[in-house]
Amino acid sequence: MIHHLVLLRFKKDAKKPAIAALFAELVALQQKIPGILSFAGGPYSSPEGFNKGYTHGFAMVFKDAKSRDAYLPHPEHEKVKAKILALLEGGLDGGVAFDFEA
Repeated sequence: MIHHLVLLRFKKDAKKPAIAALFAELVALQQKIPGILSFAGGPYSSPEGFNKGYTHGFAMVFKDAKSRDAYLPHPEHEKVKAKILALLEGGLDGGVAFDFEA
C-alpha cells in the first residue's frame, strides 16, 4: 500500500466553506478514481504547535503504486488540485506531499 500525505497552508483569507468544499471533493475522489482505499483529512488540531504554519492536511491510502501513479494525472484529481493551489499561501510552495510504502 502507498500512503499519500499532504500538508497545506491555506491563505489567511481563505473562507472555511471553500476549504470544506475542497475536502468534500477530495473525499469524492475515492468514488471516482480506482485504487483509493481510504481518505482522512482536516484542519490542524494539535496543541503541540509543530505544524510550521500548515493549516490542514490529509492522508490517502492507495492499493499500490500503480493506483497512486494513475491518480496523480487523473483529470478529477487535477481539477481538485487546481482549486486547492489557488487557495494556498504561495501556490505550490504552500503545500508538501510525501508518499511512503507500508
